[in-house]
Amino acid sequence: MPAPPDILTLRDRLKAWLFEDALPLWWNVGTDHARGGFFEKLTLEAEPVDAPRRSRVAARQTWVYAQAGRMGWDGPWREAVAHGLGSLNGPLTRPDGLLRYSIDAAGGPVDDSAQPYEQAFGLLALSAARQALGPGHGLESLAQRMRGALNQAMGRPDGGVHDDATRGPPLRANPLMHLFEAALAWREAGDDGGWADLSNRIARLARERLIQKDTTLPELFDLDWAPLPEAEVEPGHQFEWGFLLLRHASLADNDASRQWARTLIVMAEITGIDVLRGVAIAALDQARKPTDLTARLWPQTERTRAGALLAGLVPQIGWPIARLGAESLLRYLATPRPGLWFETMEADGSFRDEPSPASTLYHIVGAIQALDEACLTASS
Repeated sequence: MPAPPDILTLRDRLKAWLFEDALPLWWNVGTDHARGGFFEKLTLEAEPVDAPRRSRVAARQTWVYAQAGRMGWDGPWREAVAHGLGSLNGPLTRPDGLLRYSIDAAGGPVDDSAQPYEQAFGLLALSAARQALGPGHGLESLAQRMRGALNQAMGRPDGGVHDDATRGPPLRANPLMHLFEAALAWREAGDDGGWADLSNRIARLARERLIQKDTTLPELFDLDWAPLPEAEVEPGHQFEWGFLLLRHASLADNDASRQWARTLIVMAEITGIDVLRGVAIAALDQARKPTDLTARLWPQTERTRAGALLAGLVPQIGWPIARLGAESLLRYLATPRPGLWFETMEADGSFRDEPSPASTLYHIVGAIQALDEACLTASS
């Protein structure tokens, strides 16, 4: 059954914004062609904001342009991917194969720590480059080295990951979620069975320990995976975990992941949306009471792509979620300079006057790609 006409219209508007406005702007202005790497932010007048260059931004922008090439953008995506890989495999890489947190504009270390969140995005960028460029570039070998170094320094036998080599508390769901994303991406792109093993272990950990009986998924845990009392629940992350568990269900033919994914997405839609503004809010407590009514852009993208993927399983639930997410996303993209975005909506519905972070383009592309794939799949 084809995708609903309003979904197709939203998909076309978002792809046009991405291909015609955002990708050219962030390549021409958001990329440091003189010194390498990518700028952290652009002002709403499209002026670069210089700051220490985080490895997560280099990884996310590399992923963005690799995915753009796969989606059919005819701009210089190969050059952009090569530019990003040059930074990731150059000044951002430590001697042990892990990514340092940040460097300065000249390539010198600013924060030499290796954090699991950054490694997850490094792995994700390498997987996207492998899918876009094909085999023969040594990218999986680099990823295997990073995976091994991460496991040795911070890994847990259950598939979890510590924040650093001290292996102390707390355990955080967010870096683990992105490691899950990277493992799933390599499961599709690579040849090593270790990616399937890692994704299976994280999926099991999510189903059995992270997701609570009331279907909340808190952000912080003790070393036995018991939620900390102060841990919040982020609706955007519940949508994101739901999306990733649906992907795992498809790749591993796992009904348990499929069932939990659907539950997480529906509960995020029920409890995490401010109906008056039509947006996913920042945070709830573990009793599902709002604790932060601001609404950043990225939860709207996760709502969109979770709904789009769920539409293939339950169209009467998935398509409405995707539509509402995409409609809210377009509001954030309505800036005076096309290709930028408002990052934060205040509780009163106004947008905060602040630069557009480069790191958010990863979320936007993920939503547009998921919506596009869902439309193509529904029409096939």
